[in-house]
Amino acid sequence: MGIVVGIDIGGSTTKIAGFREGKMLIPVQISADSAVASLFGAFGKFLYDNNLQLTDIGQVNLTGVGSSEIKQNIYGVPTYRVDEFSANGVGGGYFAGNKKEFMVVSMGTGTSFVEVRNNVPRHIGGIGIGGGTITGLSKLMLNTNDVDKIQELASGGKVGNIDLRIGDISKNPLPGLDLEITASNFGKASSRANCEDKAAGIVHMVIETICQTAVLISNGTDIRDFVLIGNLINFPECWNVCEMIKTMYPQVNFIIPENGEYGTAIGTALANECCLKHVE
Repeated sequence: MGIVVGIDIGGSTTKIAGFREGKMLIPVQISADSAVASLFGAFGKFLYDNNLQLTDIGQVNLTGVGSSEIKQNIYGVPTYRVDEFSANGVGGGYFAGNKKEFMVVSMGTGTSFVEVRNNVPRHIGGIGIGGGTITGLSKLMLNTNDVDKIQELASGGKVGNIDLRIGDISKNPLPGLDLEITASNFGKASSRANCEDKAAGIVHMVIETICQTAVLISNGTDIRDFVLIGNLINFPECWNVCEMIKTMYPQVNFIIPENGEYGTAIGTALANECCLKHVE
């Protein structure tokens, strides 16, 4: 059989990943207003970047909100649809190594949480906080929704000028809460805050909310490992937030993998046959 590729057609970007003899090829992501345009654009770039011919592709698996617009085989190649939550679970498992129980936190336009036990994924739920929140608030507060610009601004800002922290209201750490823990997002913001600080506050608030939610919904279970996937893992603040949360919950382990932004596409490519439905 030829190469199986997985394509995640999301709300703002399309990502594609594929494997040859168990080795991942160069993944690709592009943005376009049309799901169909982004699909074929990503597919063509994937072939070019990996020096492939169309005849090298044996199967195409699709997932994501935009995949419902695809009603026929791609370039005549057998094409299947994969449930997105199953794809998240499989993609998270690719990065989780030999761990048997873990949670996949898919940080896209919004965020979904998928619990995986013994290779069986189960969708726990989701929240309407994610990359779309960052770009939306940035458009209102910073007059830009360009992700690269937001990331540049955030890297030069100080969250401590925006967020109210435990150290701002107490001279001593509280039980389980050191002085750097957030007491209130934007609780210290003023009208004089600069754009860099505002950007840092927005990014920190969104990532902190996502990671805190993941830990809180796992309370009462034996889940201790959290695999983060999606474009938000590329914000440096993601690592900082995870380290901060670990001071409150020392037992948790956040996995921020290389190429984790392609987690859903990877899971789509690796999905078991039982998860596949032919496009109609």
